[in-house]
Amino acid sequence: MSQQLTMLDPTGEQSPVQRQPLARPKSLDGLTIGLLDISKARGDVLLNRLESHLSDLGHTTKRYMKPTFARPAPEKLQQQIATECDVLIEALAD
Repeated sequence: MSQQLTMLDPTGEQSPVQRQPLARPKSLDGLTIGLLDISKARGDVLLNRLESHLSDLGHTTKRYMKPTFARPAPEKLQQQIATECDVLIEALAD
C-alpha cells in the first residue's frame, strides 16, 4: 500500500518569475559594491572582513541591512541599493 505525499513550496509562489541573470562585470574597478546583511547571526562578521579586504584593494563599498532574514528586503531598500550600487554581495552566515 503506497501513500500519496504532498510537497509544499515554502516560497508560496503560484507561478515563480523566471529571470535571466545579469551579466557579471569584467572588473570591480570604479564600481560601487553594495554589501547586504540579511540579519542572520554573524553575517556582519563576514561583511566586516569582506569590506576590509575590498577597501584594501581600493574599492568603494556601501553597507545595507534587511530588517529580518525571514522576508525579502523591503522595496524601498531594494530601490535604494539599485540606485546607489553597481553590484551587490549578500551575506548569509550563522
